[in-house]
Amino acid sequence: MARNRKSQSAATRFGPALKACLLCLLIGGSGVGYVWQKEQISKLGHLVNAREIYLHTMEEQNEKLRKQLANLRSPKFLETRVKDLGLVQPPLNQILRLEEPVPETNRMVATQRYATRSDRDLLQP
Repeated sequence: MARNRKSQSAATRFGPALKACLLCLLIGGSGVGYVWQKEQISKLGHLVNAREIYLHTMEEQNEKLRKQLANLRSPKFLETRVKDLGLVQPPLNQILRLEEPVPETNRMVATQRYATRSDRDLLQP
């Protein structure tokens, strides 16, 4: 005897439709994920490219400033600048040389170190 559709269970009737729906969701989700991933890779590629360009410009600017600093430190430039400002070497009688005072602690240590070496210390055991 042939079975009637009305006598079939609901799971049997909706099973193929559910499988088709899940398969479409899987394929559609994979496609959306693939496109999203490609877009992220593209954005990151542009970001890396922009950062490399920025790095290159900073390296060029750094090299330019390094050359400028070397030029400003050169004796030839400094002599020219001194002449432009009208600076001259002061006479020797205007130069005052000061000795730096030795701190007290260093003097005490030095005297203590040498004060212990005496003939009396050598004779006593």
